[in-house]
Amino acid sequence: MGKVELHSTVRRDQIRFPQPVKDDLSYDASMMSDASSATSARSAPELSIVAAAQDEVENLESMVSEVFRVVGELSLSFELIIVDDRSTDGSLDLLRALMKKVSELRVVSIAPDPANAREGKSAALREGIRRARGSLIVTMDADLQDDPADIGAMLEAMRQQHADLVQGDRSHLRRDTIVRRISSRVGRYFRHWLLHDPVRDTGCGLRVLRREVAQSLPLECRGMHRFIPILSHHMGYHVIEVPVKHRPRTAGKAKYGIWNRALPGLIDCLAVRWMRSRRSQIDATELMPSPRKPPSTAPARQEADSDREPAGT
Repeated sequence: MGKVELHSTVRRDQIRFPQPVKDDLSYDASMMSDASSATSARSAPELSIVAAAQDEVENLESMVSEVFRVVGELSLSFELIIVDDRSTDGSLDLLRALMKKVSELRVVSIAPDPANAREGKSAALREGIRRARGSLIVTMDADLQDDPADIGAMLEAMRQQHADLVQGDRSHLRRDTIVRRISSRVGRYFRHWLLHDPVRDTGCGLRVLRREVAQSLPLECRGMHRFIPILSHHMGYHVIEVPVKHRPRTAGKAKYGIWNRALPGLIDCLAVRWMRSRRSQIDATELMPSPRKPPSTAPARQEADSDREPAGT
């Protein structure tokens, strides 16, 4: 299994994980109900799946059913949180209807703002992560290009390699145009040069993070979702990269192109570099008070012995 491994000194807990699930993408509505009832017994799930959605009405129902069918086979309690970033295509109405069918589906709607049409993927992921209750958090896109069947293998890789973050890598399967391939190589070169980032596919939205990692990310800043692996490494966490599937988009429209990623991506690289230079890493220990010695009773005991009359007088 190909991987990029970054070292860490962070303490990690041992968690049991299932084996990878079979790759079966057939739809079964009853599976959604079974998975829903199986996880309803626990108030805090083991796994939280967070997906950002923006005008994905054509993909949402299939995405929800596939996640509940595939992840339901992992024998883990889970929840699916979809964050709608001010969609205008009826996505929110569809999500409200799906919530009535699946109790473990949670929907977060970003409130309208006249000054901004969209908040962006970083803000959407932040809002989902803030509300996630699982000890492990999976991020993925809602456009059906990420395959939920890869989650089982990613969890197993996390367990075997004691990782804090598992980043998906689609680079071995991408069939991009020559222009997109060149732009990706240029972007990867600048990330490596400026940030020493060895991760090949930072654009893959499918990843598994421990809760403490996800909640430490500065996702309040726009564009930071592209730097989740290297930001986690800068914070001292153990990051690995494993191959995952890449499926072509069959419905909806892509939100990112070459031109709306190149210059903002370079500016964001400089911002992350500055953040790394300003990060404070210290090792501190809380001092515990020394236990107090009990008051000495030796003088009082000697005085009592002197007042005692000798035996037999």
